[in-house]
Amino acid sequence: MNKLLSSLLVVIVASVTALSASAQEVQRDAKAGAGKIAMCIGCHGIKGYQASFPEVYKVPMISGQGAKYIGAALHAYQKGERRHPSMRGIADGLNDQDIADVAAYYEASGHQGASAPAAAAPANAKAAELIAKGGCVACHGDNFNKPIDPSYPKVAGQHADYLFVALKSYKTEGHATWGRSNGIMAGIAKQFTNNELKALANYLHTLPGDLQTVPQAKFK
Repeated sequence: MNKLLSSLLVVIVASVTALSASAQEVQRDAKAGAGKIAMCIGCHGIKGYQASFPEVYKVPMISGQGAKYIGAALHAYQKGERRHPSMRGIADGLNDQDIADVAAYYEASGHQGASAPAAAAPANAKAAELIAKGGCVACHGDNFNKPIDPSYPKVAGQHADYLFVALKSYKTEGHATWGRSNGIMAGIAKQFTNNELKALANYLHTLPGDLQTVPQAKFK
């Protein structure tokens, strides 16, 4: 029995090691990613483009966003941790290498010819109160443009209506096609009324940051 258990343990360790090695082999290639964004540019390559589900809002600016965050978001759509029919369909059509390359492309595209963001003005009293209540800087950083972990999003300058919808999505439960499952963000978002979330989103939109929409030539 002990010999059998030892053999099984060896197989399990070998499998885990192989999977870890495989994951480490996925290297991001921004140039390759440029050829894999056909399903992205119809929304994220048009300035001011609006989605209509579950309500009307501008799609997020993702050029200049961190590659690790973009990759994590796409994997979350694949797993159903983020629920959105269009994004689930697109994410399901990508393998791990595709996701790594697309993420690298969008991270790099936001830095082409971009100048460093200006310093942010101090938050007004209401915004400061909301930020403190949510402990937002603990993950997203003091300027909301340099999160403490690259798997967290930059939110400075992001469209206010998108941020509002995204924050509300963490409060959504039991909906098959809309919502985001994240224990930390759900706990934070549920502390706020929707009016407070809107005020927070409006403030974050005013901050200088790296995020932008880089139009494709066909959409200029």
